Amino acid sequence: MKIAKRLVASCLAFVALLVTTVWAEEPKDIIFKASVDGSEQRYVELLPPGFNAAKSHDVVIAFHGHGSDRWQFIKDPRGECKGVRDVAAKHGLIVVSPDYRAKTSWMGPKAEVDVVQIIAELKMRRKIGRVFVAGGSMGGTAALIFTALHPELVAGVCSLNGTANLIEYEKFQDAISVSFGGSKTEVPDEYKKRSAELWPECFTMPVAVTTGGKDEIVAPQSMLRLVKKLKQANRRVLSVHREAMGHSTSYEDTRTAMEFMLADP
Repeated sequence: MKIAKRLVASCLAFVALLVTTVWAEEPKDIIFKASVDGSEQRYVELLPPGFNAAKSHDVVIAFHGHGSDRWQFIKDPRGECKGVRDVAAKHGLIVVSPDYRAKTSWMGPKAEVDVVQIIAELKMRRKIGRVFVAGGSMGGTAALIFTALHPELVAGVCSLNGTANLIEYEKFQDAISVSFGGSKTEVPDEYKKRSAELWPECFTMPVAVTTGGKDEIVAPQSMLRLVKKLKQANRRVLSVHREAMGHSTSYEDTRTAMEFMLADP
């Protein structure tokens, strides 16, 4: 019976992956002048089905992974990306996906200021309700970093296969040091203040995280420690840990994490 139920669930998930959401219009590639340095930066805006400019809409800012760009969460059919889009469409959320300083960002200081600017610009241009953040891998890390630095701007977090500790993280150090303005020894405070695990008091909003026990790109330990701290503080937190999984999150688990983040208390 259990095998049959799992087979049915897998078939339904596969069918869901084939379904194409009809969005209100084609995604818009938006250019803005970054206040921090005057450079030209970009983000994509995707309006939900039934979008009504006269009504307030919540927003999910989706951060791409290392090596990708602003189009990943807008077009990629993989489970993490489609799961975020589908839940956003179901709940009428605007999807905004920034470059946040492009392919190797890791939410450094300039990327952080860009996202603050994007949120302010959205609130001037649209009727915006709550702002949620989501992302996978580097993007999942970025969602945590931005929330730790600006909790007052974030209503909920969905972090897929990210890290919560940049002090101990050893991968992609060349890219991270460029983004952060130096190495761990050169600018230690940047790594410290961007390590969400060290700032659990900032995470008063719903937090959903996914991790894989066999993830060799972003090990799960720091995320699981953050989850433990949040649970001890009686925060609203969901941890979907798959011991047999590597560096990926399924469509079903992405949807579960997103729904938890969006659910009213």
